[in-house]
Amino acid sequence: MRGLPAFAAMLAAAASAQAADVEAGKAVFNRCKICHSLSAKAPPMTGPSLHGLFGRKAGAYDDFPYSPAMKSSGIVWDDATLAKFLRDPKAFIPNNNMAFPGITDDAKLADLLAYLKQATQ
Repeated sequence: MRGLPAFAAMLAAAASAQAADVEAGKAVFNRCKICHSLSAKAPPMTGPSLHGLFGRKAGAYDDFPYSPAMKSSGIVWDDATLAKFLRDPKAFIPNNNMAFPGITDDAKLADLLAYLKQATQ
């Protein structure tokens, strides 16, 4: 019985991931593409390229002037860290330079993460 809560949480996470809509995430990304590219060959814009984002250490994209807070955060981008950052960038990494208020809608955040998983490879 002790494993039941963990199993229930795992099922809920799986259902949430399945419910994410990649096309809807692409629409959410319209807010991001003002500052971020998805191309490996694109020069940095206001923000770094997001190509290869998953598994990359925060502040490690070449030729981008990250804030000291981002460079020293020690974060590696995955679903959990991106969700926390995109929900509230200033709270998750205080003193970072990203001028984005965050995404508080759980469905939109899940959709964006699903889109980014495909689009940043």
